[in-house]
Amino acid sequence: MDMKSQRAQLLLWCAGAMVLLLALLITPWVLEQVAPTQQDWSRLSDISQTYGALSVPISAIALSGVAASLIYQVRQTNIANQEAQRSSHRQMLMYALEHPEFLVCWEPVSGMSTVEMRRLIYTNMIVSNWHSDYVLRRWNDREARARFSVHFQGAVARTHWEKTASNWRRVAEASGDTRRVRFVDIADESYAAAAAAGPGVPPEAYFPEPSRG
Repeated sequence: MDMKSQRAQLLLWCAGAMVLLLALLITPWVLEQVAPTQQDWSRLSDISQTYGALSVPISAIALSGVAASLIYQVRQTNIANQEAQRSSHRQMLMYALEHPEFLVCWEPVSGMSTVEMRRLIYTNMIVSNWHSDYVLRRWNDREARARFSVHFQGAVARTHWEKTASNWRRVAEASGDTRRVRFVDIADESYAAAAAAGPGVPPEAYFPEPSRG
C-alpha cells in the first residue's frame, strides 16, 4: 500500500472517529430536547444506563482514532527530519563533486582516481535515494530487485557496491532496522546475480562513437 492510500485511510478513520465522538457528546442534549416534559423518569434512567454502556466502546473507538492520528503525525515528523538530514548530506556531496579538492575530506577509497571517486559518490547518492524509498515503503522487494538488476549491469555500479557494500551493511545492522538490512540483502543478491551473468558495461561503452564509413 502506498503512502497516499495510507494517508487516505487514516484520514477516513479519524473523520469517522470524530463523528462518533461528536455524536457521543451531543446525545444527552438531544435526549433532553426531545423528551416530553411528562416523561417517566425511571424509563429515562434505564435509557441513560443503556446509553452509558454503549458509550464505552464508542469512546474507545474515538480515542483509537485520535491515537492513530497522533502516531501518524509523529511518523510524518520523523520522515520530515530524515528527509532534511538526507538533503543536507546530498548538498555536501554535491559540493565535493563540484569542488574536487574537498574529496579528501571524505573517507579514503584506495586505488581510485579523482574521476572514479566522483563517479562512486554520485552512484552512492543514487543508491541512497533508492534506500529512502524502500525504507519508507514506497517500494517493495520486487521493485527494489528490478531497480538493482538493471543498475548492476554497469561496471561503475558494480565497483561502487564492491567498495561500499560492507559499510552499507555495518550501518544497517547498527541501526537495528530490519528493513534497512533487507535493502542491503537485496542489493547483495542482485549484485551476485549480475556478476554471475557476465562483466558489466564499462563507462567508455555507454556512448560509443558512431562508425565512420
